[in-house]
Amino acid sequence: MKPPKVMEHIKPAHIECSKEQIAKIVVMPGDPLRAKYIAEKYLDNYELVSDARNMYVYTGYYKDKKITVMGSGMGMPSMSIYAFELFYFYDVDKIIRVGTCGGLKEEMNVYDIVLANSSYTEANFAYSYNGDPTHIAYPSNNLNKKIKEVAREKSLDLYEGCVMCTEQFGFYSDNEHVLKRVPANTNIIAEEMESFALFHIANSFSKEAAVILTVVDSKFKKDFISILDREKSLDTMITLALDAIIL
Repeated sequence: MKPPKVMEHIKPAHIECSKEQIAKIVVMPGDPLRAKYIAEKYLDNYELVSDARNMYVYTGYYKDKKITVMGSGMGMPSMSIYAFELFYFYDVDKIIRVGTCGGLKEEMNVYDIVLANSSYTEANFAYSYNGDPTHIAYPSNNLNKKIKEVAREKSLDLYEGCVMCTEQFGFYSDNEHVLKRVPANTNIIAEEMESFALFHIANSFSKEAAVILTVVDSKFKKDFISILDREKSLDTMITLALDAIIL
């Protein structure tokens, strides 16, 4: 699998900084304000290296390792823009998405952590991107292994399974009819909106990507994490990603 051909004169259209200002490893929340929060709380000597379109990109040091934290925006189109530019123009090697999701298993509670071992979508993203007709994409086994190693060291329980990558916010739509169409052998445990694009683009460049998610709502529960808490109360997932990506 290869990425689409890009015209030679094209430059990044959505990230505005030099190649040297982006680290080889990137932690990527959806919300740019969560990127700001992560940089301010966890990075040393960090710098805002790009704020084009208010998508904040910070580069600094975490435990003496150079790292970039930036937002991806919401949905596969936005994720695809930033993941592509990071891999293609900035030679990034690894991206871990730290996001939120809706739980699709009755036993899940808010603040539980999900590690995606695959991503399923009904969308035609892969076909539009590079002519691939697939509807399932996979993360880096190596990166997922490191995440699980760090989780064990921290005594963190992870739900590991396939996440459904939708084109709309699941709880604002009737997702039951979509779930009924999922192939019978696909065990969907959560839903979000960016994972498939990240995995597919990373694989097209033979780069590494992983997705860690915090459950913030569930169709089985009345608990619902607030907007403010979604921005600033996901530290367990964030430190898991930071510690795993520097290994």
